[in-house]
Amino acid sequence: MRLAKWVLFFCLLGGIYFGWNQSDLKKPASVVWQQLRTNLSFRSHVETKLNQKNYVRMNQIPLLFQQAIIAIEDNRFYGHTGIDYEAVLRATLVNLQSGELVEGGSTITQQLVKNLFLSQDRTWSRKALEIPLTVLMEFQFNKKEILEMYVNSIYFGSGAYGISSAAQTYFCKAPHSLNLAESSLIAGLPAAPSLYSPLVDFSISKKRQKMVLAAMVKHGYIKAQQAEEAANAPILLPR
Repeated sequence: MRLAKWVLFFCLLGGIYFGWNQSDLKKPASVVWQQLRTNLSFRSHVETKLNQKNYVRMNQIPLLFQQAIIAIEDNRFYGHTGIDYEAVLRATLVNLQSGELVEGGSTITQQLVKNLFLSQDRTWSRKALEIPLTVLMEFQFNKKEILEMYVNSIYFGSGAYGISSAAQTYFCKAPHSLNLAESSLIAGLPAAPSLYSPLVDFSISKKRQKMVLAAMVKHGYIKAQQAEEAANAPILLPR
């Protein structure tokens, strides 16, 4: 435990140092860090970034949808402290082999930080700044809050930001009414929303849905029979 704390501490210092000193650091990211240095309440700063208009509280988001997102995006979400070191190691090996940043290994917390504060560019400096911001996020918010903010801010394709907009865009209903088939389809979209959107290519979206359902079975959220029934359930999209 003591070793983990020291590793976390040096990641924080290293992220700050390299975030300030890399020449390709995007201006928006550096501006964000300046704001955070002078803002004593990181929690308040995060909350100002959220779109409160269509914000959905966790008790209005189906448990199956929450489980679907975790299973496909970050299956160790409740076990790590914002950084999944196994995923980071795997991504680092891939990046070193390619000579550029092609794989991120990002957790849900890291994705939330990127969506709220940073650019979408895959650069080493952005990843360096992402680390201390992720640490701050995990210190200031619990897992339930982080997941809630994530599903309310992530892009689900076809112009839909957040679960409320996604449920309305694809199924003309409120999030709390989503069933397993609908939840698993929407949960598969954030990885490549422009590609996986059922309004763009329904067949690709269905293949992605089956991947989500398989992940849910693998991690013990549902039974194989439930996955099969959801995969075969009719999907009614708006005309």
